[in-house]
Amino acid sequence: MNRETLPVYVQIATQIRDSINQGIYQKGEKLPSEAKFSQQFAVNRHTIRQAIALLKLEGLLRVDRGRGMFVAEKTIRYPISKRVRYNQALKAQGRQGKYEFIRTIEVAADTSVAKNLEINQGEPLALIERLGFADSEPIIVATSYFPLKLFPDLLSSENVELLQEIKSISKFMQKVYNCDHIRRSTSVYARLIQPHDARLLQVALNQPILLVESVNLNQEGSVIEYGVTRFRGDKVVLDFDNQL
Repeated sequence: MNRETLPVYVQIATQIRDSINQGIYQKGEKLPSEAKFSQQFAVNRHTIRQAIALLKLEGLLRVDRGRGMFVAEKTIRYPISKRVRYNQALKAQGRQGKYEFIRTIEVAADTSVAKNLEINQGEPLALIERLGFADSEPIIVATSYFPLKLFPDLLSSENVELLQEIKSISKFMQKVYNCDHIRRSTSVYARLIQPHDARLLQVALNQPILLVESVNLNQEGSVIEYGVTRFRGDKVVLDFDNQL
């Protein structure tokens, strides 16, 4: 079928797609507004919206309400397996992973956290919150809860300094406590982002996220961690493989 016989919005989508593939519009770049596209192609905005919707469906564009349209970047495939391998997963895709520590504080276990850690409500916990990057781009916010009755000196200045130096909770637990870090369960939910996370991840408040709750064990089968990780829904695809 010739382009001329296709619906107008499909022809417009094809031209925008060609511009993206040719590098005229770069990955992550903000596109002209609907009004400007309407003028450029001499059509009404409804036709432009149809073209944009088609390109969004293909995964070429994303729309952030209040911010505009952007060329979508290649998604990162993140394996959900028995062991956490953030840096390895990114390295395999040509990306550099790193963490920045946001908070390392003591808190009391609320009802939900206590249930997941199989402890009593109100027991003292170490809360460790980190911002995860792919290269220089923030893609996840991870909050981990550890029972201080199992790791009473976890929040000591010496251990916090060492954790920030090692940057990997799994390696830190192995080095300091000779404690393995094995995933027992994972639950995934779709959510709208909260203001705190939107600020850290540098996205709009209407941005969808993938919220992942996990429970981790040591080598003896005892629960040692409850984690709540928020992944950018426009950047990350979760792959489940319990064989890894």
